[in-house]
Amino acid sequence: MNNAETFQLTTPTDLEIVMTRVFDAPRNLVFEAWTTPKYLPQWMLGPEGWTMPVCEIDLRTGGTWRFAWRSSDGKEMGMSGVYKEVAPPERIVSTESWGGYGPETINTLVLTEKDGKTTITNTKLFPTKESRDMALKSGMKEGVDASFKRLEEFLSTLA
Repeated sequence: MNNAETFQLTTPTDLEIVMTRVFDAPRNLVFEAWTTPKYLPQWMLGPEGWTMPVCEIDLRTGGTWRFAWRSSDGKEMGMSGVYKEVAPPERIVSTESWGGYGPETINTLVLTEKDGKTTITNTKLFPTKESRDMALKSGMKEGVDASFKRLEEFLSTLA
């Protein structure tokens, strides 16, 4: 089943972006795909033609994570953060910084399961309305939607 139509991006406050999406997979499988370094580069690829050669995850409270992408013409971008809370398979709270530009955000990922389907709710808390609006104008919605579509396809290979 294709759940692409379930993707929503909302701005409930001046400082938040909330993204939700339903996946036809159990919560533990979605959590595993979201937190396993050998799995993330298969679906969280960024723009078309990019790869993820760096995917480092120390999944524990106080642990760090770092991702880096590379385009076919050699451009690179990366982000990193620190895990503030890890409660498998239902919740992760972490910081997120984009390689020296843009403000640090606090991200809260919540996974809920009902009838074998998992809803991802990913909330990004920005320090200012201006920084939130800048993220909205960056193409974030289209990028996340594309990654979620790839995640759905990837989950079907794990089941």
